[in-house]
Amino acid sequence: MSAQLAAGTYRCRDVSQSGIAAVDAGVTWIDTAPNYAAGSAEAQLRPVLDGHPRVRVSTKVGFVPGSDRVAARDAGVLPLDSDQNHCLSRPYIAWQLARSHTRLGRLPDLVFLHNPEHGRTHRTDVAQRLTAAFEELESAAYADKIGGYGVATWAGLSSGAFTIPELMALAEAVGGPSHHFRAVQFPVSLIHLAVVADALDWHGALADARGAELDVFASAPLGGGALVAAMTDELVRLIDCSASPAQAALLVALSAPGVSRVLLSASTPAHWADAQGAEAREPLSPVRLRRVIDAIGT
Repeated sequence: MSAQLAAGTYRCRDVSQSGIAAVDAGVTWIDTAPNYAAGSAEAQLRPVLDGHPRVRVSTKVGFVPGSDRVAARDAGVLPLDSDQNHCLSRPYIAWQLARSHTRLGRLPDLVFLHNPEHGRTHRTDVAQRLTAAFEELESAAYADKIGGYGVATWAGLSSGAFTIPELMALAEAVGGPSHHFRAVQFPVSLIHLAVVADALDWHGALADARGAELDVFASAPLGGGALVAAMTDELVRLIDCSASPAQAALLVALSAPGVSRVLLSASTPAHWADAQGAEAREPLSPVRLRRVIDAIGT
């Protein structure tokens, strides 16, 4: 199945407006986090989700919104001697899930552990953090408080802090064969081509996720917007001569083997219409992707 566009809310100034533009364009999945939009993203999405019950939503746990720190400390889930910016302890996860439920107005379909490698330099420390977090999320899933869970990372996979097979093994150890580990989220773009090159050679994170039947959410497909301005006429022609610069950049992520959804933080109907032009095109063939990789490098 070809990858689909989904709405990301990381860089959205007005999350509600962006969410409305996305669902009006036919988007069926919105991804957010408690710390986005200065801690207001989930609450801003609630009226959008209330009006579109079939739209699915994913959120995250990990980064502590500044607006929540006092409440978290008062609740005893964020000790004063802990990292005040990031926490994946079981009490904090349970507390944050309850707040996300209230703010979203519904149970999240997916909850991602947000950069579990944050502040950890040793693999054993990351593994211990992941184990406790997986235990809490499995408990939440069995209690029907979340639909499933995953890991959203910027550099955990590329740095070797953990691998997809290790995440799968941990999920099975914690939750058994019926575990609720469902998805991973990491950057896939013209800036992050190494993971695409690996997938074309049937190894690496995308290939491992595909083999494990995990959904892959590709983040930052436009490099935070920087890629659109950096797209030369020559590069656009190499990818698809009839595409716009944004469409050409998006096509790389949409065509990467194993990607399920490409997260786009677009705020206007015009931006979504342009993006849909990329989604409607035939995916780039492995041969074309290799040409792009050879031209740009990894």
